[in-house]
Amino acid sequence: MKILLLEHPRIVCPERCNDIANTPLSSCLHSGYIAGMLTSKGHEVEIIEGFLDGLDYQEIECRVKAMQPDMLGVHMVYHWQTDTALYDFLHKVKVEQLSSYITAYGYYPTTDFENILKQCQDLDSVILGEPELTFAKAAKVIVSQASLENFRGLAQRDDLGRIVFRRRELVGDLNALPFPARTEALFRLPEVNLQGSRGCYGGCTFCYINPFYGQGSQWRGRTPENIIAEIDDLIAKHKIKKFYFTDPNFFGPGERGQQRALRLAALLKSRNIRFGIEARVNDIHEESISALVEAGLGHILIGLESGSDSSLKRINKMTTVAQNERAIRILRHYGIEPNIGFIMFEPDSSLVDIRVNLEFLKRNDLLHNLAITANMLYHHLIVLKGTKAHRDLQEAGRLEVRASTYESVVTLTDPKVAVLAMIMRRITNFLFECMAGIWGGKVREPEDAQKRYTTINGLLVKIFESTLETLESGGQLTEERVETLVKTTEKEINGILG
Repeated sequence: MKILLLEHPRIVCPERCNDIANTPLSSCLHSGYIAGMLTSKGHEVEIIEGFLDGLDYQEIECRVKAMQPDMLGVHMVYHWQTDTALYDFLHKVKVEQLSSYITAYGYYPTTDFENILKQCQDLDSVILGEPELTFAKAAKVIVSQASLENFRGLAQRDDLGRIVFRRRELVGDLNALPFPARTEALFRLPEVNLQGSRGCYGGCTFCYINPFYGQGSQWRGRTPENIIAEIDDLIAKHKIKKFYFTDPNFFGPGERGQQRALRLAALLKSRNIRFGIEARVNDIHEESISALVEAGLGHILIGLESGSDSSLKRINKMTTVAQNERAIRILRHYGIEPNIGFIMFEPDSSLVDIRVNLEFLKRNDLLHNLAITANMLYHHLIVLKGTKAHRDLQEAGRLEVRASTYESVVTLTDPKVAVLAMIMRRITNFLFECMAGIWGGKVREPEDAQKRYTTINGLLVKIFESTLETLESGGQLTEERVETLVKTTEKEINGILG
């Protein structure tokens, strides 16, 4: 069977240019894992990198016509809108009979399958959760011309047009999965992405990782030996020296997770590679970090989320401010300046929480890198369907559902916090737009870039703190005053950047 997998084009929304919580980084290997599985079953598989290769739908249509696939799979990624352009393309595929069966997969369709199947009648099904086994088994059924009725792992329409669905059990042994296929576009990235584990043992209210995998999901890890086999294969075939583990939770739970990390570090040490990881702060321990740094660990993303224990409790982070600070100290001791996940404005933040957050960031010297500063001083909690935050806020009647239905807007409890959040969001979005070319590697930095960035960094901190002080002291910020502040700051940023 001929099967085509599409990573569809995604348009950058200026207002959401730095919002990245629409899909986890680990989803970038969905199509690769499906392709690896299908190829192992003898199917002819092609991946179209519509997003990374910057293709439009006319170019993609030519590729589809050239292959005439029996099945078309679409990795559907939410990019802050209902994707009518994609739906129109799929309609054309069906009308012109370019493929007889179309399915979607990914985080977004897994959670919002009912609305997506209603909006896009040309989709035959949506794969729920982990896609590779379901896709392979569905392909086998289609080849045999049997029925997919009551098929596990799919959401689809029955004979009466009703949407029916059944979940499939989780992959029990990740080592049994074939290594993912990788396109030329994926090899062009600064680091080659790896997935050493799936799921998380945490329970953050805003997170969609475990809801994607389904009820009873938990952290599952590949063995260090299996990971090393994939790395060795990539080194031998492609001379790769830089890797990034896309796992939302690299370590896994408790002592078992630490011992696995130590074993992996011991195996990596002789490979002479560099790599990055993502982790929870409670998993940052001297012994394992020391070993991983010796093995080539160069950078890490940790989800601090807040400098306020009350906020951490509200989002069920299951960590403390003390653990946040301990993790920062350990990482810096071993020469790693961490990248930070931080939610400055969560729905029930008070001005006291915001002040505590700011003092935490200052105390821990986290406001000196412009990209990180801009991110931390504006980020709000994004509420996506399927998460506990979405359910709780919906039950409380606090959600304004967007047209896509996948994402909702929540009004912040404290109107003064909402004003500060709006000001910082407008200013930092302006900055992100100005810096998009430089931070995206498409525009060369000016010679005195760091001096300019330091000046802008100080300006952002000053604006944040002075506005917070005004609100704390009972001062009023009228619409006119806010508009003047934002426009003046934008003009200053433009002047500094030249």
